[in-house]
Amino acid sequence: MSALNWLTAEAFSVFGQHVIWSDLIGNSIGLAALALGWRRSIWTWPVQFLSGVVLVAAYASAHLSGGVGKQLLVIGVAVWGWRQWHRGRQEAQDGSIAVRFATWRERAVLLAGTALGTLAVGGLFAAVPELSWNPWPDAYIFVGTLAAMVAQARGLIEFWVAWLLVDVVGVPLAFSSGLAFSGLVYVFYLALVLWGMRDWWLRSRTSSAAALEGALS
Repeated sequence: MSALNWLTAEAFSVFGQHVIWSDLIGNSIGLAALALGWRRSIWTWPVQFLSGVVLVAAYASAHLSGGVGKQLLVIGVAVWGWRQWHRGRQEAQDGSIAVRFATWRERAVLLAGTALGTLAVGGLFAAVPELSWNPWPDAYIFVGTLAAMVAQARGLIEFWVAWLLVDVVGVPLAFSSGLAFSGLVYVFYLALVLWGMRDWWLRSRTSSAAALEGALS
């Protein structure tokens, strides 16, 4: 059996839901990547890269072109994010970086880009049904994930909000697509997102206070 066939084979079945190996392994790695992002560790990016590589097989087996495209973007943005964090991280042993809230201009760009991107990708999926059986939610997750990762690479706290909005659609879509483990992982993502959002917000306040104290001294 080839590696690809093994990744798309069933790992186990529970409550009538069939879990394939790529879904199980890829999303487990993705959880680790999100946890590393919460810790502001630069290693979140290579772990996200690996998760994306494995999940390409999972989404391809479910005929979700948006999911496949999303994972290809994850792979590409993970390389870019690694470079961004490598250049901008603080001089700290844990390789962490400074985080901040986005400016109103950055928020407007992210929202406009996500809306226009979803319309464009969703229109493509709707026009070519072979690309996705559920075009608009698929497109929303595709573009929303890209927006979240770009915000993460820039150290913006709003990246957690973007992930939260992706989860709202991602959970039901994953279950209805037969990717049960993906749906379950999205639920865990929700907990990590709320926890990470709080931690980054507190970190931003600490960094701002330290910067102000340094300016006044």
